Amino acid sequence: MPELIEQCTLCPRMCGARRDAKSGNGFCRMGVKPVVARAALHAWEEPCISGNKGSGTVFFTGCSLQCVFCQNEQISVRREVGRSLTPQELSDVFFHLVDQGAHNINLVNPTHFAVGIAEALRLRPLPVPVVYNTSGYERVETLRMLDGLVSVYLPDYKYRDSALAQRLSGAADYPERAAEAILEMARQTGPAIFDGDGMLQRGTIVRHLILPGHTRNSIEVLDWIKNNLPEGVLVSLMAQYVPCGQAAEFPEINRRITKREYEKVQQHLFDLGLDGYVQERTSAQKGFIPPFDLEGLPPLGAQET
Repeated sequence: MPELIEQCTLCPRMCGARRDAKSGNGFCRMGVKPVVARAALHAWEEPCISGNKGSGTVFFTGCSLQCVFCQNEQISVRREVGRSLTPQELSDVFFHLVDQGAHNINLVNPTHFAVGIAEALRLRPLPVPVVYNTSGYERVETLRMLDGLVSVYLPDYKYRDSALAQRLSGAADYPERAAEAILEMARQTGPAIFDGDGMLQRGTIVRHLILPGHTRNSIEVLDWIKNNLPEGVLVSLMAQYVPCGQAAEFPEINRRITKREYEKVQQHLFDLGLDGYVQERTSAQKGFIPPFDLEGLPPLGAQET
């Protein structure tokens, strides 16, 4: 892994930041080494990801998108918790999760550490699928660096409305960049492949979180998926929105979604005949947000942020 990225272009921000071993002055404000806040089994992903043993989730600190409503804002925005790991240490974390019975290794918000993650994955082949769990705000060039290393892509597709993307995530180009990225993900994985227990071994699942007051945006996202993605790409319609982060400063999203909003978007999903998963409104609870407490990380040879 390089000790220095002179001009970082890993994400669509293309900020050209100088990132060294410990710090960075770019949009994500992170250095080169992957910084991890938690590595533990997680039971609350899609059934084909979590199964009955749990997904081996590795939560990375920092973010290249910075949504105002992020439920993980303690680590994505405020960066309060995290430990820098070498690729070897990160690989060891992966295998520790495998030893605990993880169905897969689930890389949560990995974009800005793609270089270090790729090196960790190349050190030793994992015996379980690798899941790239992302906001969808990706560069195709970065994704191509991961081709052959990632088995399952789990991207969000948050917005088709550029003005909404700018207001809530500061990224007016999100609809275009995410569309390009998801098409590349689908190309890499092909259609969904499951094992005999119903666990996803390869494929792409596109997540969409319904935002309060923005059902039109959700419908446009589902229409794009129907019209542009090949058969075998799954959809996960999420109802878990709960106001977090800076949501109180944006009155239209400072509430949970209503039953009417949920049913309107869900019915459109059904009308389009899209395959995948739907989430109940009862999932909109902060209790499902995991604690970011450095669980599962090596105690020595690392530096906390």
